Amino acid sequence: MVNIKDVAKVANLSVATVSRYLNQNGYVSKNSSERIEQAIRELDYKPSSVARSLSKKQSNIIGLIVPDIKNPYFPELARAVEDMAWSYGYTVVLCNSDDQMEKELLYLERLSQTYVAGLIVATSLLDPSVYLSINTPIVALDRIIDATVPTVATDNQKGARLGGEYLLTNGARNLLCIGGPHGLKPADDRLTGFLEATDKHGLDPIVITSSFDFKVAAKAIEQCLAINPQIDGIFASSDTLAIAALHIAHKLGKRVPEELQIVGFDGIALGEMVSPPLTTVGQDLYKMGTAAATMLIEQIEGKEIKQTVLNIDPQLIVRGTTRKEAAK
Repeated sequence: MVNIKDVAKVANLSVATVSRYLNQNGYVSKNSSERIEQAIRELDYKPSSVARSLSKKQSNIIGLIVPDIKNPYFPELARAVEDMAWSYGYTVVLCNSDDQMEKELLYLERLSQTYVAGLIVATSLLDPSVYLSINTPIVALDRIIDATVPTVATDNQKGARLGGEYLLTNGARNLLCIGGPHGLKPADDRLTGFLEATDKHGLDPIVITSSFDFKVAAKAIEQCLAINPQIDGIFASSDTLAIAALHIAHKLGKRVPEELQIVGFDGIALGEMVSPPLTTVGQDLYKMGTAAATMLIEQIEGKEIKQTVLNIDPQLIVRGTTRKEAAK
């Protein structure tokens, strides 16, 4: 395998001179540069990106930490981040923390130690001081870490109000809200927004909480519907939870949307593939991911960040799990 010593020998220069040229660190004359370039072509030498990152204490790699890669929401975000990063010449390393503090901390430490150019974090189980102590550019995606950390997120409270109000407009009155894990800010905000919608109508909906795992949610929803067969409208804090509700409705023989209407939250592609297609509060996932990558690259390259906090408005996407015509 060709190495830097071989290049230096063919170019008849010192290894130090070749290293300065490859790492763009120090003066190299035009004549020496031309000899090095010629040697590289002759030898078909490909510089080690690892060695270069160690010498410069930075690479062209961006770390992306997500809490659960099984949740279809996060691969869609990751694709958007990767697309934008690639267009700027960066590659993305995806890390799955499994919603575990220990894994999240380990990834933060390992990525910062390997001189990644920057980090995008879509999970925030640790104390803000941990993220702030890492001497690496960072952007929070979907979750808020700290007021000083650039952030891209959705207005979750507003979105949940939209979903709740649409169920009410369509005549649903015996409502169930399937909330995400308590203490997770996006889930808490969605519950708050939904309750704001129902409070205006003097309603007292049933609220259950669940992880975003399909099987766990399906079990909790089945138990709730068995005890409360009068439920005629469900708002779910994620599309995964909403699809679990649709699955249980089919299992119990409830007709959707005639007997039971369902609204999800996220706008993942899978929502269009179920039957009937899922009405949901859609987040612009591609815009979120590309905005986070752009924000991070601006930091990495020492540019002024145009916007340090981007809160994207959600949009109601009406499909088949709600009635076509609002009740009069």
